[in-house]
Amino acid sequence: MQRPTRQRAAIADAFASQGRPLSPQEVLEIAGAALPALGIATVYRHLKSMTEEGLLRVVTLPGGLPLYEPATHDHHHHFQCNSCRRVFDIPACPGDLKGMAPPGFLVEGHEITLYGQCKDCLSGAGPAA
Repeated sequence: MQRPTRQRAAIADAFASQGRPLSPQEVLEIAGAALPALGIATVYRHLKSMTEEGLLRVVTLPGGLPLYEPATHDHHHHFQCNSCRRVFDIPACPGDLKGMAPPGFLVEGHEITLYGQCKDCLSGAGPAA
């Protein structure tokens, strides 16, 4: 485990304050507000070490860049806004989808991503506005 640093604390605070998966660039923007000298290389280095330590996990959506979220979340799914491209957690899961597989296939897991407009973009208050 790495020693605590101001950069690592600012990155952890970025995830705590947003409560949703973040891209490295979003982490830089949010954590950089507290530490203006923070650079993208430092963000990537800490994201990598925090993932290796089991504190964060990678979220990969079809056609998208890797995002990161706290590894403490139980199984869940995601919603991606078509306007601002931000990704949000969906706490619910439809449950066992084994019946959807073709006969003779074994389902070992699933990921569901919904796409649409987030409430901020719908109200005109989102980053895309």
